[in-house]
Parts: sequence; structure tokens; C-alpha cells
Amino acid sequence: MEATGAEIVVRCLAEEGVEFVFGYPGGAVLNIYDEIFKQDKFKHVLVRHEQAAVHAADAYARSTGRVGVALVTSGPGVTNAVTGIATAYMDSVPIVVVSGQVPTPAIGLDAFQEVDAVGITRPCVKHNFLVKDVKDLAATFKKAFHIAASGRPGPVLIDVPKDITFHKTDFSYPASVEMRSYNPVIKGHSGQMKRAAQMLAEAKRPMIYAGGGVILGDAAPQLLELAKLLGFPVTNTLMGLGGHPATDRQNLGMLGMHGTYEANMAMQHCDVLLAVGARFDDRVIGNPAHFAREQRRIVHIDVDPSSISKRVKVDVPIVGDVKLVLDDLLALLKQAKARPDEAALNAWWTQIELWRAKDCLKYNTSSPIIKPQAVVQKLWEVTNGDAFVTSDVGQHQMWAAQYYKFDKPRRWINSGGLGTMGVGLPYAMGVQLAFPDAQVACITGESSIQMCIQELSTCKQYRIPVKVITLNNGYMGMVRQWQEFFYGSRYAESYMESLPDFVKLAESYGHVGMKIEKPEDVEAALREAFSPALKERLVFMDFITDASENVFPMVEGGKGLSEMILAEEL
Repeated sequence: MEATGAEIVVRCLAEEGVEFVFGYPGGAVLNIYDEIFKQDKFKHVLVRHEQAAVHAADAYARSTGRVGVALVTSGPGVTNAVTGIATAYMDSVPIVVVSGQVPTPAIGLDAFQEVDAVGITRPCVKHNFLVKDVKDLAATFKKAFHIAASGRPGPVLIDVPKDITFHKTDFSYPASVEMRSYNPVIKGHSGQMKRAAQMLAEAKRPMIYAGGGVILGDAAPQLLELAKLLGFPVTNTLMGLGGHPATDRQNLGMLGMHGTYEANMAMQHCDVLLAVGARFDDRVIGNPAHFAREQRRIVHIDVDPSSISKRVKVDVPIVGDVKLVLDDLLALLKQAKARPDEAALNAWWTQIELWRAKDCLKYNTSSPIIKPQAVVQKLWEVTNGDAFVTSDVGQHQMWAAQYYKFDKPRRWINSGGLGTMGVGLPYAMGVQLAFPDAQVACITGESSIQMCIQELSTCKQYRIPVKVITLNNGYMGMVRQWQEFFYGSRYAESYMESLPDFVKLAESYGHVGMKIEKPEDVEAALREAFSPALKERLVFMDFITDASENVFPMVEGGKGLSEMILAEEL
């Protein structure tokens, strides 16, 4: 039966089992919106800015493991979406973004609201398509969802000219897809796995370094089983938090620029390192030359071959799906029954406990001013460590990562690779819609929240009851911290002199606003916000925190992983 291109777009989304489409209408996509209006297979969520549409789709994907979907119009619609696309690309998040385009005959003629969407997004997508024939629409959607979700996940853009949306053709959605040029390797090489198993058994100072690939690959159970089988210490990257339970004694916390002392020291001084779904980026290992001073053998498991030996040369590369590789590695280790030398491993743990005893995350708990760390710790207690936590980018992001102990995967939703301010609130929207009965907290700062604060309107329309926790120190906190340390305390344009009254602002959108200024009021405010009485309401909590507080430990840019600045040393 014949269908218009707009009908085909909607039916393709339905065939893929899409639950939500986050979008904003415009001239080039009005035919698609008209078909969305007629259907009941999925829900459309009207955001207030296209950037937020992509962020919300991104968070939906991060929290559920399914492909998120955004729909934007041509011109400024798709350019507004680019930040969200780049954010998802840097963190390997599977989303499909459908953008409108001017009619095919007008492409290249500087038509009204025309931009080269394919050209603009090419550097920050896994793949993109410009559909020039309505007959190609269904196959293109099938390919897009397959590419987005398989191998190393990532965003895919489908650019649809307006005339394609009213052209007609017979509709048939492909049952499967095959692309000769795209066949990701998912099974690890058996020979390399045997080498890896032997190397792990020979380790005297072992370390497991787990990244976001563990989360994306749903490999947390396998990682935990491996750590328990071998008795190895584990550290998680910012993107890998929750991949191994933070409350487990073998977990040394996050590593890297603001990682724990014990995690960074163990990472630097281990003799065998198992890297799982991580990419040795600059915020994790600091200066590669400094990292290379200590001799260690490295096993690196990753689905993306381009991530292996990119910054650090490894000894045993294993390309494949992290979950499948860990399953096979566990089977090999169990079969061989070879285990590391117990005396050496005990000695290594003794050293680790000495590093851990420094208590590098301690802070002044008797201050008359609210400490931001205390707010995060109390949030963890009030939510029983079971909330979905989104964050914006800055000091508050690092405190959230350090002090909220994530025991489950897909509960920590933040922008790692791109470091995008403004993601917190739209991220919380995407998560809350995916899990309507869950506790969802957005930890943000007074600078970041204003980047996408218009989404308070979206939350009102769709009754999205997220809890916003603003750690308000009156500064762009991380900018101020760097200016204090490295720019002679010259706070150039980092002071926010014209902040709104966030309580009144939240109330003007129809939400509940709270201002908390005393440490003794922190717990009560959080408990009230998460109480049954406010379960159905968005609560905006403005915590007035210590403006002088800094994030420690800290590794200065260009320094080595073990060259940390600790609070006690200042």
C-alpha cells in the first residue's frame, strides 16, 4: 500500500518500537508532525529548544540502553541540535536524529532555512544520510537504527527534504539489514584471550580499569564476577561509574584528574592492567609520558579498534563486544584454575589500603556554610543510593561523581567527553519519562542550569517531577578554581553577578522552589523534596554553598597521574 514519506517516517519509528520522540516543529517537518498527530504508537515530547531535544533523547538512551530519537526542522533547528549530537558522539550514545531539509530542488541554492546538515554534522556523527528518494526512506531508517546501536554506539542523522515527505511509494519495512562496509567485530580473538588470561594470572600488582564501555555494553555483571574471581582492585572512569559497585571494598573509586588518591596511585604503580571499555583519555591518565615511566603490561578490551593503542601502547589488544569478551575470559580463567600469587596480591592490597587511609575526599564538616560535598552525600542517604542522577558540567559534576556512590549501571547520566553545560535538566527529563516511578535528581550549578532552564516549561507541560539540586556558589565554579590555581586568582568573567531568584523563577513556571542556606537544613529540604507529598512535583532546590570550596584531589593539565594536588597540602 502506498504511503507518503511523512507516513513512512512515522511508521518506521513505530516499527523500531520507539517510545518517545523529543522534538520541535518547523516548516520543513510539518508533514511529519501532521502524521505524528494522527498516530498513537509513540509519544512526542515538545521541548523548548532543539538542543534539549537531543539531550533528552541522549539521556533516554543512556538510561535504558535503547536508541533515543529526536526530530528537528531545517536550518537553525538542526544547527541548534549539533551540540546535543556532538555530546552523544563523544560519549558513544546511540541516538537517531531526524532533521528536516529544504525541498530537493532547492538544495544548494541558499533557500530559506537551508544549511548543509550532512556537512555540518559529519565530524560528530557515527554516520549520516541525506534521503533523495522516498523509496529509500524505510531502508535508511533501518540502517540508521542498526548503525546507532551496534559496534561502538553513536548518533546517526537522517536529513529528510520536505518534498520527500509528501512523495509517495509502497511501504515495506526491512526485517533485517546488511551492509558490506559495516560489520563490527563482536567476538574476541581466542589467542589474544588466552594471552590475557595468562597475563592476569601472573599479575602481582593487578588493576582493573573500567570505562563507559562496560555500561554501554551491559557488562557490569561480568565485570563484578571477574573482580571477585581474581580479587583484583577496580577503578571506574567518570563514564564508567556504576559499572562496578562503588560500595564494594574492591572499588577504589573514580580515577583521573579528580580521582581518588588510591585509584590514581594504584593505576600508576600496577604491573598488569586490564582496561575494559575505556580509552586512556587525557583526563584519566594525565601525561602519557609520565604514565609510561612505570613498567606495566596492558590488556585492552574494546569494541572499537581505533581506541586501542591510540594514546597508550598496549600489549594484548582484544577487539570485541565487552560483555561477550568478558564471558569468554571468565570461562578461560575458570577452566585454567590459575590464580595470581596470593602473597603478592595481599601485599598489593596492603599498599592500596595505606593509600586509601589518606582519606583524600575528606572536607570540613563543621563549616557554618553549606559544603557542596555534604549536599551530595546527604542526597545519597536520602535516596538510599538508588536514584538516577544527572548532572551538568563543572565542580558540581565532580562532587556528584565523588560522593554519590553508584552501585548500579545506567544511574549516572552526565556529559563526559564534550563537557556540555546545560545537559542536566533535559537529561533528567529523558530519564524521568523513561522511568516515571523512579527518583531522578539533577545536580547542577547556577551557571549550568541557565543554559537550558527554559525546559522547566517542558517539565510543567508533561508533569515531569524531577528534583533539581543547584549547588549555588555564585561562580562558574570550575573556571574559578582554575583561575585561583593557575591564573593568580584573577577571576576573569567567572563571577555571576546577576543571578535570578531561582525560587521565584521555579514558581513562575508552576514548580516548587526552595532556598537552603544553612547546613542544618540540608537533610530536611532533601527529605521534603523526595517525600510522597511532592512526588508528582518538580522541586527546584537552591543550595547556597561555600564559594571558596575546590574539588580535590586534582591533577593539573600536563602533569602525571600520581602528581595530585590534595586539599591537605594547600
